[in-house]
Amino acid sequence: PNRGFTEMHCMSGHSNFVSCVCIIPSSDIYPRGLIATGGNDHNICIFTLDSSAPLYILKGHKNTVCSLSSGKFGTLLSGSWDTTAKVWLNDKCMMTLQGHTAAVWAVKILPEQGLMLTGSADKTIKLWKAGRCERTFSGHEDCVRGLAILNETEFLSCANDASIRRWQITGECLEVYYGHTNYIYSISVFPNCKDFVTTAEDRSLRIWKRGECAQTIRLPAQSIWCCCVLENGDIVVGASDGIIRVFTESVDRTASPEELQAFENELSQATIDSKTGDLGDIDADQLPGKEHLNEPGTREGQTRLIKDGEKVEAYQWSVSDGRWLKIGDVVGSSGANQQTSGRVLYEGKEFDYVFTIDVNESGPSYKLPYNTSDDPWLTAYNFLQKNDLNPMFLDQVAKFIIDNTKGQTLGNVNTDFSDPFTGGGRYVPGSSSGSDVSAAADPFTGSGVFQSSPLKALNIYFPKKEAVTFDQANLTQILGKLKELNATAPEEQKLTEDDLVLLEKILSLTSNNSAEGPTAHQLQTLWKAVNWPEDIVFPALDILRLSIRHPTVNENFCNEKEGAQFSSHLLKLLNPKGKPANQLLTLRTLCNCFIGQAGQRLMMSQRESLLSQAIELKSGSNKNIHIALATLTLNYSVCLHKNHNIEGKAQCLSVISTVLEVVQDLEATFRLLVALGTLISDDSNAVQLAKSLGVDTQIKKYGSVSEPAKVSECCRFVLNLL
Repeated sequence: PNRGFTEMHCMSGHSNFVSCVCIIPSSDIYPRGLIATGGNDHNICIFTLDSSAPLYILKGHKNTVCSLSSGKFGTLLSGSWDTTAKVWLNDKCMMTLQGHTAAVWAVKILPEQGLMLTGSADKTIKLWKAGRCERTFSGHEDCVRGLAILNETEFLSCANDASIRRWQITGECLEVYYGHTNYIYSISVFPNCKDFVTTAEDRSLRIWKRGECAQTIRLPAQSIWCCCVLENGDIVVGASDGIIRVFTESVDRTASPEELQAFENELSQATIDSKTGDLGDIDADQLPGKEHLNEPGTREGQTRLIKDGEKVEAYQWSVSDGRWLKIGDVVGSSGANQQTSGRVLYEGKEFDYVFTIDVNESGPSYKLPYNTSDDPWLTAYNFLQKNDLNPMFLDQVAKFIIDNTKGQTLGNVNTDFSDPFTGGGRYVPGSSSGSDVSAAADPFTGSGVFQSSPLKALNIYFPKKEAVTFDQANLTQILGKLKELNATAPEEQKLTEDDLVLLEKILSLTSNNSAEGPTAHQLQTLWKAVNWPEDIVFPALDILRLSIRHPTVNENFCNEKEGAQFSSHLLKLLNPKGKPANQLLTLRTLCNCFIGQAGQRLMMSQRESLLSQAIELKSGSNKNIHIALATLTLNYSVCLHKNHNIEGKAQCLSVISTVLEVVQDLEATFRLLVALGTLISDDSNAVQLAKSLGVDTQIKKYGSVSEPAKVSECCRFVLNLL
């Protein structure tokens, strides 16, 4: 019987090569799941199992999509040569993860909701939480190519430096594994354990058990691009010869003797280029003959080179068969020296030489890496120290190094087999591109609105329909402070007595909801005061906060012509290094902008930059700033609830999740919960996204807050939606 796989479907939708594939688990709508593919055409195609044409195409990356990972609730994470990763929900991009400076070769969604990993050609790995970079892992010395999740707190990475690293999610590197002699492309974990497999540019698949390389399987192809472990423990690899091979431990699924023989023949006919360093440094004149194969090997996958006439052949020991299997003919080895064979990779670093030193015949042999630019005596000393060997050997080892590297001028790394992805010609993308003004609590408008209701089942909290504003003020105090600070203003910015009268007029007009609007001259005076130096501007900002609620002022500052200048000035005042009083009053001004049509339009058009800057203020301990930040998010949620912009909702969800982690004040918490409820009401996509970011687990604790009762009640209503 044919125990192999048969082709069910051929799907097409990309206009250029396909670089990654991933399965999206089954859902209510697609019980059989979906297949996602990333391509060189910058697109991601999503297929059902029933059609050869894409269900839909995700567009947004600006270069090849080279990695995909699927998560719960229909989320998909993609990595690209454009240096970004993107989070998708169904057919929409939710957020873009920016921070790497080179291609993002590997992505993984972690089991804990909201956590994502990206590995890049900039040699780093980043951990993202709710769309923001939480931590950067450094240690690899070349492109990070693959990631694999061990459990909720640990993961593995592999890289072009020929090493594998095991990391803790908190940032520590727990272990480094060496064994491959060239770029490692792919890593996959066995189900329910810490054992894993890797494939590389050294023609091999390696199986790692308990931290050691337990088995090396050679293949008749140079590049073993990818591997994955199936649920039954079988290992699937894809290689540069266009063939997919499946390896198994199960006797029932082992290929027929004919197929096994065919594989062995294919392997024995392969030509192994000695220049790649896959078999170490080779001197054909020193190699033994075929009689060397009469001695059994000592471990699975051990390689042995022998000379047969003019040919050099490579053999590998198979424990199960108890014999040496030929794995290919070594080409370019006759008289090959270091000059022709390029540099040698050892423990992830390139060296001009890696010598094998036998200290005594019965003991183990030791590897001695050396570069011609190194001091032979120092290298010998370090080698003896590292391997705990007798310092008496110092002269002997140093002399050995000098004798064996005489007069070598070393050529460049050989690039004959330069591969378009990883070789010297590989594509490396460029860089991607303290004082509190008002300590009064700010109640929601319509002060009685949020009183806890005896009818527990009635949700009076969200979706909120109107913007929340900051209206409280002591006008006499504000004007008094303005006059006092005017005396210290630079001469060219000082306000005249007339100016001060005009500002007083604005305050009384806008605070009494007068139908009469301020004049253009009065508004120019206000703008002049708002541009005062940072250390004295806060009373002017307070006047702006109150007056921006007036339709005339709102239209004047937020219209299409003036809006850009207005918002960029406020952005500057949000600077995290600035004065807390300015930050607080600027946030309150932004909240109050939402009361007018022009203000709403301006706030929505500047959403990305304003929220990105505002969230930087989360780390202070000023509770009034936290309340203002929560209110700004809430006002954005009110607008987004009306227009269902899912990318905007994704940014707000990310802000809510991030700010909830730091706020202590329950009023700020409450406003964030109302914002969350408003965002996800009547929108199943937003509910899915909130779940995938793990917001539900984050807010559970607020369900038990006793005072004020509105916090726990609102929390329970949100949890019901989730």
